[in-house]
Amino acid sequence: MIVKSPAPTSRGRRTRAALVQAGREAFEAHGYDAVRIDDVCRRAGVSHGTFYTYFGSKEALFGEVAEAVVGEMFAASVVGAAAPGDPYARIEAANRLYLRAWAANSRLVRMLEQAATGTDRFGRLLLELREVFVRRGAEGLRRLQDQGLADPALDPRLTAIMLGGMVEHFARVWLDLGEQADEQVAVDHLTRLWARAIGLTEASAPAEEGT
Repeated sequence: MIVKSPAPTSRGRRTRAALVQAGREAFEAHGYDAVRIDDVCRRAGVSHGTFYTYFGSKEALFGEVAEAVVGEMFAASVVGAAAPGDPYARIEAANRLYLRAWAANSRLVRMLEQAATGTDRFGRLLLELREVFVRRGAEGLRRLQDQGLADPALDPRLTAIMLGGMVEHFARVWLDLGEQADEQVAVDHLTRLWARAIGLTEASAPAEEGT
């Protein structure tokens, strides 16, 4: 189907945004396979024909929803300049923010993973989601290595992939499979494991209780 290209008017942008939001709500509520275009149109308050003005298919709409999720998860997990400068505290903050970003988007991430097995576009989106976190972790490790605070023998990218995988797997087990754990305890354990794995020096980590 040929999709028309509406002029980027304010009304057009609002309609497109309403469709994306309606699609997101529908996918989260019912899952990708169960959602029909009519369901999305009803939620957005637009006609069936209006949908095709902006999207050629349900798959195209889901692609845009997935792209929004990727961007939101990255933005939501950015520690930022206002966070403590201590490396250990920043790793802790990053782990906490990642778990919260996963909790807010886990259902859609699972749908993206399922869709990625059969669609190249979704496969690339999934890789992009992981890549932004890998790149950020690798850059952070390089800075610590340059400052003499982390093991210089570690390959930054491989280390970021492996430790990021640890955090991602825990997020699945905890938030998707129902493993019981207090958030602060979980964040503390993830941070200790991450810091010890990269050889973060004692000078950069908080003193142990009683020392």
